[in-house]
Amino acid sequence: MATGGRGKRGVPEGLWIRCPACKQTIFRKEQEDRFHVCPLCEHHFYMPARARIKQLLDEESFEEWFTALRPCDPLDFHDRVPYRERLLAEQAKTGMPDAAVVGKGYVRGRPVVFGVTDFAFMAGSMGSVVGEKLTRAAEEATRLQLPLILVSGSGGGARMQEGILSLMQMAKVSAALGRYDKAGGLYVSILTNPTMGGVAASFALQGDVTLAEPGALIGFAGKRTIWNTVRLELPEGFQTSEFLLQHGFIDRIVPRRDLRTEVAKIIDYCEH
Repeated sequence: MATGGRGKRGVPEGLWIRCPACKQTIFRKEQEDRFHVCPLCEHHFYMPARARIKQLLDEESFEEWFTALRPCDPLDFHDRVPYRERLLAEQAKTGMPDAAVVGKGYVRGRPVVFGVTDFAFMAGSMGSVVGEKLTRAAEEATRLQLPLILVSGSGGGARMQEGILSLMQMAKVSAALGRYDKAGGLYVSILTNPTMGGVAASFALQGDVTLAEPGALIGFAGKRTIWNTVRLELPEGFQTSEFLLQHGFIDRIVPRRDLRTEVAKIIDYCEH
């Protein structure tokens, strides 16, 4: 049978994605419209920093701060790829100068200082710029006497390419949060998948109120690292947000669609 020369029409790439939890194929646009949540099983996918700002803060209310800060290569570090080249590649891939975005915005009309780390930029690891931005955000929240909301989506801790300069960021951010706490500030920490390493060991688990998304991986070292180090077989799911809630490490698990309302309620409750 003649086909008349008409080629077979294919499905454009990227329209469908597979959910890692339920293994079903879902329409990408529907997943994105649901704040990057699977419509079938409620699995929470990775969400970019800009999308989180749009979802958590009131429309057009975010004023980004410290945009001129840029990472450098103080150690002239080389591994498989020179650090300078790696930074340029990450910036081109994500459109971000580094893994943290901070500024001022509104949550249902309530002014807040807001910060978020993005896994897409070198796993959200804490380099000097990330630490500096988070520190300045805490200091501005102290000065302005505003609630501080930090969303952690970091799979690593200190960025090894910056050596001790990166490791110092854990202490620097923690010190700024300590001063903010002494000034009577309200710090709400929101943990997303993953929140690991030095991020979990510093600012992520220092909130006055700690919220987590469902199914988030939260901890310091991974299960395999723990086994290789101390030979302990730990319970199944011991680093999930559900396990941590059961054992008192976090205050509440909140689905992504409810986070804005929940944060607004917490601010109202703590300020009145």
